[in-house]
Amino acid sequence: MEPVRERIGLAHAASAGLQRQALAFGFWTLLALSYALSGGLSSISEGYPPGWARALTWNLSNFWLWMVLVPLVGWLGRRGAGGGWRRFCLVHLPAALAVALLQMLAHLVVFWYLSGPGRMPVHTLGQYLRMEFAYSFHLAVLTYWIILAVLRGMESRRHLRDERLRRTQLETQLAQSQLQALRMQLQPHFLFNTLNAISALALADPLQARLMIARLSDFLRLTLEERHAPQVPLARELEFLACYLGIQQVRFQDRLSTQLDVDDDTLAAAVPNLILQPLVENALRHGLQDKPGAGTLRISTRRDGDRLHLRVDDDGLGLPPAGTMEGIGLGNTRSRLRMLFGDAAALELSAIPGGGTRAEVRLPFAEHVA
Repeated sequence: MEPVRERIGLAHAASAGLQRQALAFGFWTLLALSYALSGGLSSISEGYPPGWARALTWNLSNFWLWMVLVPLVGWLGRRGAGGGWRRFCLVHLPAALAVALLQMLAHLVVFWYLSGPGRMPVHTLGQYLRMEFAYSFHLAVLTYWIILAVLRGMESRRHLRDERLRRTQLETQLAQSQLQALRMQLQPHFLFNTLNAISALALADPLQARLMIARLSDFLRLTLEERHAPQVPLARELEFLACYLGIQQVRFQDRLSTQLDVDDDTLAAAVPNLILQPLVENALRHGLQDKPGAGTLRISTRRDGDRLHLRVDDDGLGLPPAGTMEGIGLGNTRSRLRMLFGDAAALELSAIPGGGTRAEVRLPFAEHVA
């Protein structure tokens, strides 16, 4: 498998290299054609024959030679980078004169032999080179600096893009590591509570204890299947919650009734993995566990424009007069929301008139992408 992937990677790299070369050839050719057309039209406007063949030969040979020299200029640019202005000048001042002279001499020689010496106003190559030197050399030097500036700009842009990509990858890895640490903190907390409940039932009601163990195994299987996913569809999250409530139903028996009010347009929403379980656990532990008689737990979801609302209501004992002390579950949930959404998400606890507590999560709505 690895050699196949390596061959595919090499094929993609070769294809990308050919595309870049084709684009470079097209760019320099179009530039030459535009100069040839401009020169021909200028001759016509002045009343002279356009001389299209000579104009094309001159410009194509000129720009194609620069195309061949671009890798050399790029190499010189990398050699002169990173050492301050002193190194830059030591590399590029002599390089600009040398490369410009090389290009100009090659261009004039090629044009001399392609155009035919008989049509020149001079009779020897030496005379022709001396005549064209003053006109062509400073343009060649200027072209060198233009190419160098463009290449260094492209190189700086590529480095900036790579640095941003690397920083984004590092931030993503850090966030994923922190989220994983929070999940690892949450799961033992839930497991300890569940195992304590199972141990309490083991002697009093062994059948119910075995049922809780079976449902706990289903819950753990679901969580392990999504252990690397920071977000899951709300429909999947409700599956987790159903397993968890199945465990709690065994524990509370007929003292617990649950109601689900889930809008259909929220089922595909992306939500943090295991976001509802700690809210439900908090309602059961602090609201309904010590309530005399039966209690009701209501889970509802709704979409409000570009916001998603997740709400867990209970008709239990309510918040203490001085507020509530957050345990691991709620503190963990706040940290995960802050990690994933920053200030765009919030978790609020409030008292329900008539008794009970409401825990509501508000976060940006986005459909989950598999």
